[in-house]
Amino acid sequence: MKQFIIRRLLQSIPTLIGASILIFLVFSLAPGDFISAQGNPDLTAERAAELRALYGFDKPLPERYVIWAGNVLQGELGHSLYYRAPVENVLKTFIWNSFLLAIAATAVQWMVASVVGVFVAIKQYTIYDNVVTLLVFIFMSLPSFFIGLYLLKVFAVDYRIFPLGGKITTGTDYTGLAYVWDVMKHMALPVFAMSIVSIGSLTRYFRTNMLEVIKQDYIRTARAKGLKERVVIFKHALRNALLPLITLFALELPTLFSGAVITERIFNWPGIGKIYIDSIHQRDYPLVLAFVMLLAVLTVVANILADVLYGVADPRIRHK
Repeated sequence: MKQFIIRRLLQSIPTLIGASILIFLVFSLAPGDFISAQGNPDLTAERAAELRALYGFDKPLPERYVIWAGNVLQGELGHSLYYRAPVENVLKTFIWNSFLLAIAATAVQWMVASVVGVFVAIKQYTIYDNVVTLLVFIFMSLPSFFIGLYLLKVFAVDYRIFPLGGKITTGTDYTGLAYVWDVMKHMALPVFAMSIVSIGSLTRYFRTNMLEVIKQDYIRTARAKGLKERVVIFKHALRNALLPLITLFALELPTLFSGAVITERIFNWPGIGKIYIDSIHQRDYPLVLAFVMLLAVLTVVANILADVLYGVADPRIRHK
C-alpha cells in the first residue's frame, strides 16, 4: 500500500504541472486586469503602464508563469492586489470558515442519507418508499437560494429562533463555550440549507446501491444461515453498497474548501466562496490562481484517497 501511494503521488506530478499551466493561461489570457478593473477615471495611461510594470503584467506570458510557479514551489503564493495582504493570509482567514460550514453539512447529509436510503431500500415499494421518493424529488427540485431565503424568512425574521446571518453576533466578545454556541446558532440555517439540497440525491445513491446488493446470492445465503437481519444488512450488504460511494465521498474533499457561493451570500457567512467571486470581479488573479490551484491539488489527493479507501473497504482489492 505504501508503494502504491508513493507511485500515485509521483504520477500526479505531471497532472498538477499541466493543471497549473492551464489555470495560469485561462486567467492570464482573460480580458482586463486589476488595473482596468478599478474603473478609475482619473488614472492616466502613463500611470496605468507604471502600475502594470510594477505588478509584472508587462512581462511575457512564459516568464510570468515561470515566476509564479517558482514562487508557488517555494511556498510563496503572492500578494492579493484587492485585499492588500499576502494570499496565504487571505485564504487562512476565510477558507476555514467555508470548511467549517461544509464539514457540518456533509456530516448531516451522509448520516441522514445513509439511514434513510438503507431504510427505504429494505422497505421497497411500500408507503415509506413512496413518501421518501416524493420528498427526495421535491428537495432536489428546489433551488438553494429559495430554501435559504425561506429559512431566513421563517426562522430568523418571523420566529427569531436563529440569527439573520454572519458567523458571530455583532458587538459581542464571547469566549469558550459561549463563543462555540454562538457560532453554532449562526451555522444552523446555512448548514440546513446546504444539506437539504444534497440529501435527496445522496439518498437515491444509497437506495439504488442497497437494492443491487441485497438481491445478490451471498445475501440470500447469509439469511439462509440464520443470521439476524441487522447483521445481514449492516455487516454484509451495507459494506459492499458503500464501494461505489467511496469515490463520491472522496471527491467531496475539494468542495469542503471551495465554499458555497450562494449560501454564503444569503446568510452573509464570511467564507471563501464569496471572496473568490469578488476576486474574479476585481481581477485579483494572484488570489484566484492560488485558490484554484489549491482545489486542483485537493482533487488529485481525493482521487488517491478514493483508491486507498477502496482497498480498506474491500479486502479483495490489492494494490501491487
